Amino acid sequence: MADFPLHTRATAPFASKPFLEQAQSNLGYVPALVAQMAESPQLLEGYVSLSAIFGKSTFTPAEQQLVLLTISVENDSHYCTPAHTRRARHAAMAEADIRSIRDGRPLSDPRMEALRSFTLLMVRERGFLADADVNGFLSAGFTRAQVLDVVLAVGLKTLSNYVNHLAETPLDIALAGDAADQRVA
Repeated sequence: MADFPLHTRATAPFASKPFLEQAQSNLGYVPALVAQMAESPQLLEGYVSLSAIFGKSTFTPAEQQLVLLTISVENDSHYCTPAHTRRARHAAMAEADIRSIRDGRPLSDPRMEALRSFTLLMVRERGFLADADVNGFLSAGFTRAQVLDVVLAVGLKTLSNYVNHLAETPLDIALAGDAADQRVA
């Protein structure tokens, strides 16, 4: 494993310090992912910016977390899977749906399942989707803008999931309870 430090405000590059301060202020602690990303102020700024932009998508908070959790599970992210499990609960996603996503099983709600399966296809096929796949997603009540918002989420999660893999990001204590039963499938 490459050694990527967990930066603090004292050790972080100058341009990363505001992002560490923002995380501390918003969450009460600096997540290990943010502390490691701080090594590259550009990566950290990109990640924070893309997160905020995805938060403005027309997906509901639960749908946003469904997309982010689905991608994190598919990418086998030991850090982001519990993080989005926790956030999915805060977005009032049903526990059965969270469990299904983590286990790689279909969801019972057809619209939510359309979103989950479309997201999986986007990741697995690296964007090379058939017209029928896109049309099926649109038929489930989603929009062309939301097709592209899934692409945005894939980019966002590629940043964080790849950092997790490369740097072996340690799990924050706040996420420990959500790390159990990582993907079973």
